Amino acid sequence: MDRMTKELIDELSLKHALSKPQYLRLLEGRDDESQALLAERASEVRRLVYGDEVFVRGLIEISSICKNDCYYCGLRASNASCERYRLDPEVIERCADEGYELGFRTFVLQGGEDLWFTDERLGEIVRSIKQAHPDCAITLSMGERTRESYQALFDAGADRYLLRHETADRGHYAMLHPEAMSWDNRMRCLRDLREVGYAVGCGFMVGSPYQTLEHLTTDLAFIQDFHPEMCGIGPFVPHHATQFAHEPGGSVELTLYLLSILRLMHPDMLIPATTALGTLDPRGREKGMLAGANVVMPNLSPVGVRKKYELYDNKICTGEEAAECRGCLSMRMLSVGYRVVVDRGDRRPYVPATTS
Repeated sequence: MDRMTKELIDELSLKHALSKPQYLRLLEGRDDESQALLAERASEVRRLVYGDEVFVRGLIEISSICKNDCYYCGLRASNASCERYRLDPEVIERCADEGYELGFRTFVLQGGEDLWFTDERLGEIVRSIKQAHPDCAITLSMGERTRESYQALFDAGADRYLLRHETADRGHYAMLHPEAMSWDNRMRCLRDLREVGYAVGCGFMVGSPYQTLEHLTTDLAFIQDFHPEMCGIGPFVPHHATQFAHEPGGSVELTLYLLSILRLMHPDMLIPATTALGTLDPRGREKGMLAGANVVMPNLSPVGVRKKYELYDNKICTGEEAAECRGCLSMRMLSVGYRVVVDRGDRRPYVPATTS
């Protein structure tokens, strides 16, 4: 590790912010030594805010139907080989009931942009779950909608909303999406969500096609300024039925490096160790925890549809990924010094340590 990289890590640890040129230099200086130091600093500040606790979110993948045609996604509308399904409201509510019995206190309803889920239908599902489990948080991840839609769902009881921005660079966004999709609209959605009152989550792919280190510095600068309550990043994993089928996957190590940077940038942020990390590395989620993550999202979806929600190839959907195996997940987290807790897992304030 060269002196400049060490100084940048020190500055980020102290001030929790860098300039775009500094972030670029920090990324260019990545090596084993700087990776280890960043993870050490990130773990320290993560423990200061969240201790050794790991928050779990019960993920319910409610539909594989999507009107969009994102070039990287296995659920894209033009993928004729995708097995489409849509969960009935009663099934979704039953998944939440079962998750509650397993100890989950946050449910994440995620799906493609399926037009069947109108504000009225989705709002009624949210109200039903909230009525049955008033001590739980509901997170929605249902893509781009109007501000009025976001308001209606918030009024129905939704607490949080996840909407990955995928890339904060307008030109790069256009390389990953069809002309019908707009970077400006994606950013509008994030602003609307914040203004409505949601706890907002965004995120990006690491190693997506055409991505440069400069693109990543734009992502870091955006997250620094926007300060989302949640941020999920994962390595790009290609899907065989997309035009990026033969592109190389993203780097687990670079993802972990960026995860540590995000933790130091915003010590209070909720950061998941994503399924994509676990897909590319059998111990990817444990490594994510050691790099600064504090959230995992096991799958509560009915077993029969888990393989159908195929965003990318080889997505893990059994074993420790399944919510039913919470004991397995708890043991994996304990193996790296963390413990799974029964908690809504809200963001906590960061109080910097003082020195006498």
